[in-house]
Amino acid sequence: MTTAKSDTIATRISRRLADRIISGSIEAGAKLRQDHIAEEFGASHVPVREAFRRLEAQGLVVSEPRRGVRVAGFSVEEVREVAEMRAALEVLALRNAAPHLTKAILDQAEDATRAGDRAGDAEAWEKANRAFHRIILAPCGMPRLLKAIDDLHTASARFLFSGWRAEWEAPTDRDHRAILAALRAGEVEAAASVLARHVQWTGHKGQKSSPFPAAARR
Repeated sequence: MTTAKSDTIATRISRRLADRIISGSIEAGAKLRQDHIAEEFGASHVPVREAFRRLEAQGLVVSEPRRGVRVAGFSVEEVREVAEMRAALEVLALRNAAPHLTKAILDQAEDATRAGDRAGDAEAWEKANRAFHRIILAPCGMPRLLKAIDDLHTASARFLFSGWRAEWEAPTDRDHRAILAALRAGEVEAAASVLARHVQWTGHKGQKSSPFPAAARR
């Protein structure tokens, strides 16, 4: 198997497993068996191991000597930490993106917000929410920063789905509209302030879910 092909398969495996972990269909503490996953995807162990490394870098799994790979849990403190990091990094990205935000880009972001309003479940809402953030932040032109933010969004999604496991109601995202209104008016610092507050809501929502046992978090 060529390196390029192996990398493509590893990407596909890691994305599929990430989706399952984030949605909660694979629970915290569950063991990921390399043989089973290789068989499911019709792959060798090489791309499966690479997929595990990618998931570990995202904080979704933990690798333990002699115990294999398990789905990581999370604590209230971790939820709060991710929210704080997102707030800081997204404000930095927005300040750098603002000079490059055109009317067309802001219209795209508004479309994403409308999609979130129409969401019928948490997964659809999270997809629209993430799209909104990506659209307004991507013009910052800072790929490393955007990659870090994307990884934090992945963690946030998992916290949100855990918090919404028992109930779901589509939120009307007034914060998104306030951010867009400020950006259209050229009030970048006002938009940044609303964005920081908005991201903290993720931490608040995620903290409503019960933390996993310490054994699952290791």
